[in-house]
Amino acid sequence: METHLILVGLLSLCSLSLSQVCNTQLLENVDFPGTDIKFEYSPDVDHCQQLCTQHPSCLFFTFVRADWTRDLRHFYCYLKTTSSGNVAVQKPLEGVTSGFSLKACTPELQPCLPKVYPGVDFLGADYTALFTADHEECQRACTQDPGCQFFTFVHEDFGTETIRFKCHLKYSPSIPVPPIVERRTGVVSGFSQNVHLPQQSTTACEGKLFPSISVPQSNLKTLPGVCPDHCRALCSAHPACTFFSFDSNEFKCHLKNNKDKMETIAKEGSTTGFPERFCQLDENWLKVAHYEVDLRGSDIRFELMDDADSCQRNCTEDPLCQFYTYVTEAFHNRDFRRRCYFKRTITMPAPPKITKLEKVTSGFQLRSCV
Repeated sequence: METHLILVGLLSLCSLSLSQVCNTQLLENVDFPGTDIKFEYSPDVDHCQQLCTQHPSCLFFTFVRADWTRDLRHFYCYLKTTSSGNVAVQKPLEGVTSGFSLKACTPELQPCLPKVYPGVDFLGADYTALFTADHEECQRACTQDPGCQFFTFVHEDFGTETIRFKCHLKYSPSIPVPPIVERRTGVVSGFSQNVHLPQQSTTACEGKLFPSISVPQSNLKTLPGVCPDHCRALCSAHPACTFFSFDSNEFKCHLKNNKDKMETIAKEGSTTGFPERFCQLDENWLKVAHYEVDLRGSDIRFELMDDADSCQRNCTEDPLCQFYTYVTEAFHNRDFRRRCYFKRTITMPAPPKITKLEKVTSGFQLRSCV
């Protein structure tokens, strides 16, 4: 943990120099070579810039446009950073656009993405499909479905006749998932109380959990989880999740999908429950501090603070912070004590893959545009 925290701390402090300056400039046919953190898929440069803004350590990016001709890397969004906080090199390169994170620009953390993309397929992440007259109706269907984040519509002149007019509704996580959750002496972790939870009703959920019960089969997806209520929120946000089991020993949230049956077994350390979709989600779990739990990674920066309550309060007041870890006086290495690590993940709509495909149109839900 020491090496990890030192590196993240240095990166976070150095990144402040650039993040203090709001720079909205987009540089067409300019590459920022090297210094990549990772790449994601984006349909255009604006979406890529929003991804960089939501990524905890991204300071700038290079987007490979649809008119790129050197290879097949269309729609690649390269997220980048440097220890100095400044772009190391700029080079002219046809078919790419580069720019900067909007972290310092009071960004919209649930950005409106109104554009549609003819000839572009948002590949994968389907959870259901229906038939609609056109892509506008498909987008309305996605907007009305709380679980839908983006869609691909198949036009009437598509080559395969049987899937013409088909509207594919797709999902990506909208609730923060820490990349690693583990037990560690001398730390306290929790969430910002301003984490956005998708609410579908004003009627309060009763909420029912079954301790010491597990569902061993019907796995849909396994994610890192902090507590049973966090796992329930993740299940509620995923349109295909029918129930879940949370393992408190391994901090794993097992999302399940089976509409026909739920076979349970007794298991200590496991909690099973159902999604809450037709009532107001309980937000009290966001206030809970989890002692001896480390939410490792996804650091934006750290600041020195006197206690875990101050850390959670400051995380809540910072619009970029989604969760935190505070290092207490009980931590074995005094050099890290009193550090409050501000953290976040990408929670905006993000297709897992994007490709060119004639006779289809893709786009995003418009709930964030209201």
